[in-house]
Amino acid sequence: MAKSPEQEHPQAAFGWAARDPSGLLSPFKFSRRTTGEKDVKFKVFFCGICHSDLHSVRNEWGFSTYPLVPGHEIVGEVVEVGSKVEKFKAGDKVGVGCLVGSCGSCDSCHDQLENYCPKMILTYGAMYHDGTMTHGGYSNMMVVDEHFAIKFPQNMPLDAGAPLLCAGITVYSPMKFFGLDHPGIHLGLVGLGGLGHVAVKFAKAMGVKVTVISSSPGKREEALQRLGADAFLISSDTNQVQAAMGTMDGIIDTVSAVHPILPLIGLLKQNGKLVLVGAPDRPLELPVFPLIFGRKIVAGSCIGGIQETQEMIDFAAKHKITADIEVISIDYVNTAMDRLAKGDVKYRFVIDIGNTLKEA
Repeated sequence: MAKSPEQEHPQAAFGWAARDPSGLLSPFKFSRRTTGEKDVKFKVFFCGICHSDLHSVRNEWGFSTYPLVPGHEIVGEVVEVGSKVEKFKAGDKVGVGCLVGSCGSCDSCHDQLENYCPKMILTYGAMYHDGTMTHGGYSNMMVVDEHFAIKFPQNMPLDAGAPLLCAGITVYSPMKFFGLDHPGIHLGLVGLGGLGHVAVKFAKAMGVKVTVISSSPGKREEALQRLGADAFLISSDTNQVQAAMGTMDGIIDTVSAVHPILPLIGLLKQNGKLVLVGAPDRPLELPVFPLIFGRKIVAGSCIGGIQETQEMIDFAAKHKITADIEVISIDYVNTAMDRLAKGDVKYRFVIDIGNTLKEA
């Protein structure tokens, strides 16, 4: 007979979970495993709300398993470490992003790209090595293998740093891999939301020329004056798009809604790269001729490996890069989800777990 979430493991835990595709979150008692010899146990202080959380709690991608405790932008303080842990000690500030496990033996794992491991284990809603479901950071505590824990620099604020564990690495990784990270590069960034605003900050810290491509004219001043982008292009303005044709070395597309990508391909120079990091719930239309006649690339990128995520956090700390956040209490989370669905957040909700998550 299957055990209840409260009985699966020895350590009592508490959080908020969705029980069905309505996505409504409510208090939930469950359990965490005993801290193993390579595990880090930490008290959760903050957890960002990612658009993936919204998709997942509402089963918009079709593979959610309930009850589901979301959250993969998790930060807190280490309270216990296993006997063979080397990277952490009690009192350290720590983060966990989208992954808590992988096979450890495939080519991707050997290359420090656990995010592309065929057996990668997501932080929530996935089957762990022991056969139980993983639960995320909308909860009071976490137990994680030290390999999948990120050490937070002393000068990185935990609340505004939390979203970097997903939003930050999602844009940092393709900039590095596709060579869009050095002076002289002209980079287009589609969408000025949770991912896009962080992408502008990283790109400018790398010395890159940045054009923000948006469907919202009202974001022009924000992009240019506050975030420091070099140019702003309204995607629906055919004159602006035409004037910018063939000028960009690369484009990172952060939009998770269905949208045309033909104009974006047109903005690329010969050999240009369009990298998709948003995840629309329906296929996009891909025209082939513009690719063939410009030797252009349409690619995808999925977060980053653990080593690269640590590199990203350290880079962010050095350059004082954080997400723009709205800190909320846990009992506001359902309202926050509704607002997120409407795009009504600037730019990332972060739940104050440490001060507001109270067991009933």
